[in-house]
Amino acid sequence: MTPDVLADLVRDVALDVLTRRGLDVSALPADAGVERPRNPEHGDYATNVALRTAKKAGVNPRDLATWLVEELVERDGIASAEIAGPGFINLRLAADAQGAIVGEILVQGAAYGTGQDLAGTRMNLEFVSANPTGPIHLGGTRWAAVGDALGRVLAARGAEVTREYYINDAGAQIDHFAASLIAAATGGPTPENGYGGAYIAEIAERVVAAEPGILDLPETQRHQAFRRTGVALMLEEMRSSLHGFGTDFDVWFSELSLHESGAVGDSVQQLKDNGSLYEKDGAWWLRSTEQGDDKDRVVIKSDGTPAYVAGDIAYLRDKRARGADRCIYMLGADHHGYTVRLKAVAAAFGDDPSVVEVLIGQMVNLVRGGEPVRMSKRAGTIVTLEDFVDAVGVDAARYSLVRSSVDSTLDIDLDLVSSRTNENPVFYVQYAHARLASLARNAADLGVEPGEGFGLLVHDREGDLIRTLGEFPEVVRSAAELREPHRVARYLESLAGAYHKFYDSCRVLPQGDEEVTDLHRARLALCVAARRVLANGLGLLGVGAPERM
Repeated sequence: MTPDVLADLVRDVALDVLTRRGLDVSALPADAGVERPRNPEHGDYATNVALRTAKKAGVNPRDLATWLVEELVERDGIASAEIAGPGFINLRLAADAQGAIVGEILVQGAAYGTGQDLAGTRMNLEFVSANPTGPIHLGGTRWAAVGDALGRVLAARGAEVTREYYINDAGAQIDHFAASLIAAATGGPTPENGYGGAYIAEIAERVVAAEPGILDLPETQRHQAFRRTGVALMLEEMRSSLHGFGTDFDVWFSELSLHESGAVGDSVQQLKDNGSLYEKDGAWWLRSTEQGDDKDRVVIKSDGTPAYVAGDIAYLRDKRARGADRCIYMLGADHHGYTVRLKAVAAAFGDDPSVVEVLIGQMVNLVRGGEPVRMSKRAGTIVTLEDFVDAVGVDAARYSLVRSSVDSTLDIDLDLVSSRTNENPVFYVQYAHARLASLARNAADLGVEPGEGFGLLVHDREGDLIRTLGEFPEVVRSAAELREPHRVARYLESLAGAYHKFYDSCRVLPQGDEEVTDLHRARLALCVAARRVLANGLGLLGVGAPERM
């Protein structure tokens, strides 16, 4: 019996009790709130449904809990039910009911943990979106790992996810990039506000090779050619780097295309017409303070040129026109103001501001021996995606970036992440999977196959492992709902711990001439289920599940 099935059972019992006693059934919450207690001595699961329902229903919490307990102990699968404190209910499941979780995992296989709670929701997930002016730095690498994992988690719960990269190929930074390439190609000094690093010389050399005679063009044409070809080559590198990191996008959307197609002008005009923009001091302003912004934002400057937010306006309009029900933006730490700004844009188009979600990610630092690491050969003092992957590998890089909440600064110890010890979280989880794969090979050699005697799994370590496995669907559901894929990583570490403890306490395979029993077969089935869930969880993070280590 999985936690969600148990929660449904508890709620059904509570509904019966309230109905029979003539109490207000509307007092009953939609979710019975079943969870595992911190102290396993208190039971397998606990619920506070009586406490949450009693006051509104006009009854004493302990009285309601007493009535619920009397009914619950009569239901199949419930071994015992006890009242604790002011009205908590501690529950113990019968071994066969608890073991049914194993059978469910074996039946569902790769689908275990998926759901349909987001079915029918089209989500546009924009992440990384680094300027195409240099290699992807460590902050963008964090978004590449987290954004890809979030996309996988959302899709696992039924959402239709479009992974999108917004190419910032309009504006002054691209002009500075082109000027830097020209300087490198002609042997001149890096211009003011330009870009340095060995990669600039590399890209400049490739531009000249791709377009012979480019240096002989008139200045304006030469600048445009370096701009166009340089950006294309930089994007080619970025795509390749991200693909090697396991992150691919469905859409690469050009900011410049919004300006060239007239979409920016059309969108701005629409907001002028509906009164969402107003004119002041010769400029046009968005009423963003109405959504909590600290000041209204300039959309069209007094000289008639569009401000950056004009592109944001057209871009959001385009996303919605393409059918996005939710527009999720994953932005860097210097973009805090964008939350209310983008919500104000949505409201200006008549949308509910909640269609826009903005996730802000904090900085990442690499350390070794407590000291910051600066190791890029191509980009100066900036640590790039390639630098990090070269140092620790793709799996360790992705996992270490995903396992922490993005709203906190992340310090990654290179020595720890590179180590093959249980102190390294990714090794700890992957080793559990490899250990289970080895066990499966040994079982096959012995001719032992999984069995269905789940009621035999009564050892405390077996129960703890089974209950941990049962939590996985809810973990994925909450990770999707809260946009927090790190919950999956932390769960996997808990699951690996539960498995290692089980393995140390419960012999799975027979030794020597020992006869194969139903308990061996049931424990092997439990191990197959644990391996399956570890693989499913690692897959959601885009991290490999190795067979050998």
